[in-house]
Amino acid sequence: MATLHVHNPLPRLMPALGAALLGLTPAAALANSPLLDSVKRNPQRARDICAELKALNAQGISYTSPKAVAQVGARQGLNPTDAEILSTYVVGLYCPDVR
Repeated sequence: MATLHVHNPLPRLMPALGAALLGLTPAAALANSPLLDSVKRNPQRARDICAELKALNAQGISYTSPKAVAQVGARQGLNPTDAEILSTYVVGLYCPDVR
């Protein structure tokens, strides 16, 4: 009688799963970040950023473009990474019609 061996891929996938979960940690940390809290506490700041991004959209410029990110960063006093995070957050919560 032959023995049936069942292949379990889980041990090989554990490192990849661990890495993926670690990749989620920064996003969880951003959920309570001062950068995002500053917009939650000051909706006018969010509206101002929305207006700025809508004006760029009117010129055919996406809010994710390097130009838009640089402009938001310069006006908000942020580095490009923080400007991109803030723009994405603001668009998602306050002006989803911005592209």
